[in-house]
Amino acid sequence: MEENAYANALAQFDKAISHLQIKKGIADALRHPKRELAVSFPVKMDNDEIQIFRGYRVHHSTAKGPTKGGIRYSAGLTLDDVRAMAMWMTWKCALMNLPYGGAKGGVVVDPKALSLRELERLTRRYATEISLMMGPESDIPAPDVGTNPQIMAWIMDTYSMHRGFSVPAVVTGKPVEIGGSLGRVEATGRGVAVTMLQAMRLRNIDPKKCRVVVQGFGNVGSVAARLAHDAGLKVIAVSCSGGGVLKEDGLDPLAVSRHYEEAGCLMEFPNSDFVTNEELLTLDCEVLILAAIENQVTSRNADNVKAKIIAEGANGPTTPEADEILNQRNVFVIPDILCNAGGVTVSYLEWVQDLQSFFWPVEEINRKLENLMLRAFENVIESGQGYNVPSREAAQILAIQRIADAIMIRGIYP
Repeated sequence: MEENAYANALAQFDKAISHLQIKKGIADALRHPKRELAVSFPVKMDNDEIQIFRGYRVHHSTAKGPTKGGIRYSAGLTLDDVRAMAMWMTWKCALMNLPYGGAKGGVVVDPKALSLRELERLTRRYATEISLMMGPESDIPAPDVGTNPQIMAWIMDTYSMHRGFSVPAVVTGKPVEIGGSLGRVEATGRGVAVTMLQAMRLRNIDPKKCRVVVQGFGNVGSVAARLAHDAGLKVIAVSCSGGGVLKEDGLDPLAVSRHYEEAGCLMEFPNSDFVTNEELLTLDCEVLILAAIENQVTSRNADNVKAKIIAEGANGPTTPEADEILNQRNVFVIPDILCNAGGVTVSYLEWVQDLQSFFWPVEEINRKLENLMLRAFENVIESGQGYNVPSREAAQILAIQRIADAIMIRGIYP
C-alpha cells in the first residue's frame, strides 16, 4: 500500500483536511477525479505489425479553470499513478495561484523501445484519442517523464490538423520555434533551486558548507545541480536509473552532463566512485534533491537519510510513512507541489504568451518564476506556523482551502 501513489495522495489529503472546516460533500468530491478517460488504441510498428497500447487522461478538478498536467510515457504506468498525479497537480496549481485545475495523462509504453517513427505514430494516435478532453480553454497537456518538447510538437500539430488551423496554446513545453516559451526547459529545475536556497536560509545553512546529492540526473536534476553548483554549493553525488557517481570534493555538473550525453550513463565518470541509488539516498549531505520518480524515500530507508533538507523535484518521491519519520527527525521537506512547481508556472506563462501572441525574454520569464516561487514558499511557511504542521501539510492545507473556496463561491449547479 505504501507504494500506491493514489493511496498516498489520499492519505496526504485526509491529513490536510483534518485541519479545515470543509463540507463533507466538497471533501468527498475532492477525493476523486472529476472525469477519467482510458483508451486502447492500435499503432502500426515499423515491421508492419499492429500493437495495442493503453493510455489515460484524468481531470481532477476544474474549479479554478482549465485542467493542466503532463503526459507520461512509462512501461509501469497505472491508472492510480495518473489519478494521484492529477490530484497533486490540482494542489500545485492552487498553491501557485494559477488559474488551473489538475490533470495528468500517459501511455503504458517504454519510449526507448520505439523508433522515432513509431513514437510519432503512437503520440499522434494517443493525442487523437484524448482530443475530446483536450483544448486551450479546457485541458492543456505538457511534458512529463518519458516525453519531451518534440512529443508536445506532435500533439499540437495533430490537434491543429483536426481543427484546420494552428492552436499553439493547446499544449505547453513545446519547442520555442512553434510557440514554446524561453526558460521552459529549465523551469522545473530552476524552481527546485530557488526553493532549495530559500530553505537553506530558513535553516541557516551556509552555502559554502553545503553538500548536495541529486537523485535523478534528467532534465530536472541536471538543471538543479548546475544551479546549485553556480550558487557555490558542492554537488557531491548524482544518479540516473542505473546508479550514480560520488566525488566528496565536488562534481562539475556540466562535465557530468557532457559525459552522460556521450556515454549514455554516469558510470566511469573520471575521478569518481560508483554509488547505487539506494546508497545515494543515505549519503552524508545537507541537501538531498529527489528528482527521479515516486516512492523513493519510504519507511524502510527514511531513518537512514542524513540530509537536513529534502527538495522534491519529482512527484510523490516521499511516502506518508516516511514523512512521519522525517518530521520526527526535524528534516525539512520542500513538498513536491511547491518544489517542482516551476514547470507548471512557466507552462502557465507559455500559455498566456500563446493566447496573446506576445513573448517575453528569458530574463523576464525567470524573474516572474522566481517571484512566484518565493511568494508560494513564504505562504507555505506562514501556513505551517499558523496550523503548527510540517511543510507538506501546510502546502496542502493552503491549496485545498483555495479549491474548496472556489467551489463554494461558484455554487453547486444546478
